[in-house]
Amino acid sequence: MRHRTLTAPGASAAAVAPRARRALIALSITVTTSYGVLFYAFPVLAPAISADTGWPLAHLTAAFSASQVVAGLGGAVVGRWLERSGPRVVMTCAAVVAVPAIAGIAWAPELWAFFAAWLVAGVAMAGLFYPPAFAALTRWYGPRRTRALTVLTLAAGSASTIFAPLAAAVEQALGWRGAYLALAALLGVLVIPLHALVLTPPWHRTTGTDRPSSGSNTVGPVIASPAFLALTAALTLGAFGVYAVVVNLVPLLDTRGWDATTAAWALGIGGIGQVLGRLVYAPLERRAGPQTRSVLVLTACAATTALLAAVGAPVALVMVIALLAGMARGIFTLLQATAVSDRWGIERYATLNGVLHTPLMLAVALAPWAGSAMAGPLGGYPALFAVLAVVGAIAAVTVAFTRPERAA
Repeated sequence: MRHRTLTAPGASAAAVAPRARRALIALSITVTTSYGVLFYAFPVLAPAISADTGWPLAHLTAAFSASQVVAGLGGAVVGRWLERSGPRVVMTCAAVVAVPAIAGIAWAPELWAFFAAWLVAGVAMAGLFYPPAFAALTRWYGPRRTRALTVLTLAAGSASTIFAPLAAAVEQALGWRGAYLALAALLGVLVIPLHALVLTPPWHRTTGTDRPSSGSNTVGPVIASPAFLALTAALTLGAFGVYAVVVNLVPLLDTRGWDATTAAWALGIGGIGQVLGRLVYAPLERRAGPQTRSVLVLTACAATTALLAAVGAPVALVMVIALLAGMARGIFTLLQATAVSDRWGIERYATLNGVLHTPLMLAVALAPWAGSAMAGPLGGYPALFAVLAVVGAIAAVTVAFTRPERAA
């Protein structure tokens, strides 16, 4: 990689803008592809894997969940590396690691090898999913970052729509092993070159220390501050509730007598709401400050979860609630992306956001299992959703205490 992307902060905005636009287009493609290959293909292919190998579905899911845990634990390390070296190096290396990891999943002769390959895939996820892309766009776009982040999340929101049917079709033609090999090849020919050749806007190298010249850039005291700890707790609780709702919505509706097709439509309508919610975020940002905006979004997540717990009919009303829940979930994604920069600026965003997203990604990884595990002891899925609504309400109260003691 001969082209240098690290430069002084005084680089011309006019010179940066065209490359930033190209980088946004590239990231919209690569993040969508990465989520599709590394995340959304698995639920589609898992039954075929279990049927072919005899490996229990629960064990396959455990391997997949372990990869999410690895990705979460790697977030802070990736954030610091990205600040020092820039997104081009970090995200290209992550894509290079992902290709043999996915091939290893395809070729795994035993369950332990399948598990090991997913752990390596988790390392790649830490450098391919939203957090590093958010960090790159936040730095490159500065005051215009919300528009860029919205474009990215709108594009990546289509990952399941594109890759779930694609994975199913390829599996029918090539089997699950052939499907994963084809997906590895797609990631290799698409994501690696786009990262290597297009993520070239200037990147100001940070010192990598916790004692830069500006107090607003100091990482250690920020991470230890009550505001940052409250923000981390609030968004982690919010993420747990949001993702537990997504995974357990169909079982909830099943217990209420809904047929599988209608329940799937409710889940799909939530996906439409997620896209609509992301379009709402920019106007909300203009009208409400960080604390108020955060409280409103997390309250909306909690309220729609409570409505899903309480309302089982008529179908049309539940569909409307599912749409509203999806909108709240879509806004929540952008809230996560902007929470750090809203409070502490963009200079050390990559490191701070990496630290913030570590427990968030762990919550996302554990939410599907924890939600279903809690349903039985609580007495059913309506009671589970009621508890998740309370979790969301606690998050909404906690996020009100996330104002830094002094302005960034």
